[in-house]
Amino acid sequence: MTASHITTHVLDTVEGLPASDVPVQLSAFRDGGWQLIAEAVTDADGRATQLGPEALPAGAYRLRFDTDGYFAARGVAAFFPEVLLTFVVDDAVRHFHVPLLLSPFAYSTYRGS
Repeated sequence: MTASHITTHVLDTVEGLPASDVPVQLSAFRDGGWQLIAEAVTDADGRATQLGPEALPAGAYRLRFDTDGYFAARGVAAFFPEVLLTFVVDDAVRHFHVPLLLSPFAYSTYRGS
């Protein structure tokens, strides 16, 4: 099975482990609004590799992570109930990997490979 054009990997930086069972949504900005393209849940390794099609046109995209649900399931109060990452796909061929480093009171991201 081929990975989707956009993938993600969520790491729980407090536990030092992959964040499994995090719901993720991929949306595209089209016609003046956000349109849901795909939904997934991170696997045991914290990855969502089947998140939408293998190819997407250039444009603005957004990943939404349900961090409230993730932390609530672990009995941890979190400051950010969700994380929204908006980015631009400028190459319809190159793979885009957008990791999320997560803790209850902070998060970080970067353009992965």
